[in-house]
Amino acid sequence: QVQLVESGGGLVQAGGSLRLSCAASGRAFSRYSMGWFRQAPGKEREFVAAISASGGSTYYADSVKGRFTISRDNAKNTVYLQMNSLKPEDTAVYYCAAGRNTMMVVTTTQRVGSWGQGTQVTVSS
Repeated sequence: QVQLVESGGGLVQAGGSLRLSCAASGRAFSRYSMGWFRQAPGKEREFVAAISASGGSTYYADSVKGRFTISRDNAKNTVYLQMNSLKPEDTAVYYCAAGRNTMMVVTTTQRVGSWGQGTQVTVSS
């Protein structure tokens, strides 16, 4: 089992930037894919970005491609989400996620083994 704690959310104007962080503890962080999902009010939780265990491969939802960047620091057991050119439609609770096992890249909710508690991101127009 892994524990995940997000930070870095907040209120920002459209066009601005935020960086989310997720600190992990409890198991071999560097062996598992990590990801970010988000959930807006009244909507299902959706995939945002994922990164392989080594950090060599990244995956993005079409809606954030070119604006968001996922990265990880395995020495610090931390994964990041740099969000640029934010839009009001990016407003949501953002959740950090760890892969269910070492074989999967966490690009769907079914592949998630652990969730963080979530951090609110609000983008004003």
